[in-house]
Amino acid sequence: MDGNTTTVDPKRYFEAVGEARETAGVADPVCLYIEVTNRCNLLCETCPRTFEELEPPADMSWELFTRIVDEFPNIARVVLHGVGEPMLVKNLPRMVRHLKNRGVYVLFNTNGTLLTEAKGRALIAAGLDEIRVSLDAAEAKAFALVRGKDMFDRIVRNLTRFIKVQRDEELGGPRVSLWLTGLKETIDELPDFVRLAHQIGIQDVHLQRLVYFADGQGLARAQSALFESLDSEESRKVTEASRIAAELGINFDASGATEPGTSLQRNTDERPWSLCRRPWSLMYFTAHGRAIPCCIAPFSLRGYDSFTLGNATSQSLREIWNGPGYQDFRRALLSDTPPSACASCGLRWSL
Repeated sequence: MDGNTTTVDPKRYFEAVGEARETAGVADPVCLYIEVTNRCNLLCETCPRTFEELEPPADMSWELFTRIVDEFPNIARVVLHGVGEPMLVKNLPRMVRHLKNRGVYVLFNTNGTLLTEAKGRALIAAGLDEIRVSLDAAEAKAFALVRGKDMFDRIVRNLTRFIKVQRDEELGGPRVSLWLTGLKETIDELPDFVRLAHQIGIQDVHLQRLVYFADGQGLARAQSALFESLDSEESRKVTEASRIAAELGINFDASGATEPGTSLQRNTDERPWSLCRRPWSLMYFTAHGRAIPCCIAPFSLRGYDSFTLGNATSQSLREIWNGPGYQDFRRALLSDTPPSACASCGLRWSL
């Protein structure tokens, strides 16, 4: 997941969505989420793919990738990740370059384990705009608890080398950020997490809200979530991290680019799902071409069948965008009885 921080021009983003939301998508989407792979080399305790097979393991083919991204010429932003690790995909720099040749803003999340110098240079050369590293801990023991394997030191080495190459050779982008999922088990790590970012040379740190099933497994469960349940010591850790970030010149925010403390408070809107603009602004495709509503969906409701909106292997994007699946989904989201996964959006997790 990307934490939902909007990186395209907000004016362009919301003009495309429009204030008058209808069941049909009046404007073309401005953002695509492309799950370039659903394979991963970690077993994260907060990820649904650790506990169930969402779809058979696969990398998205070059043919399907280009078929999807080339259909809408005015796409402003493409996110090259889903539930897998994008850097497992050999074609990743080629995909980035294809999009950059069209002037698209390109980013992805990674666990950082495969960010070798050679792969880093290939992504820089391709023109990647942004890379978000889900580290989730400030030391090895906590990392292994959350991410399932002891690879913390390797990731820190990879990031340190990547930032050094960028600076020493004045190579510019991509912009690099560190992400920590807010958990009861690791909130104590947050101040040191900010210090670690500064030590590596990373200027952006994000606290990401946990998304979990109602009957979640591993750490993706209500008992681990900080949302609406911060105690005084946990709140102090968030405040301390904010203070340290300010002292070190680190940009520190949270889901939706909000202030970290605010992001962990309940949305007071009685119909929080009604604030969502995703079905009018973006499309998400799995590695097999299945269209689903957004990046939160795989983490919030088991299985894909109940919220599959189309399939790019047999339909054009325009057929999917204004097809019955999308229109029914939008209609429900505008009602008092939204899709079950969406009913909790803005309550248990972030809009």
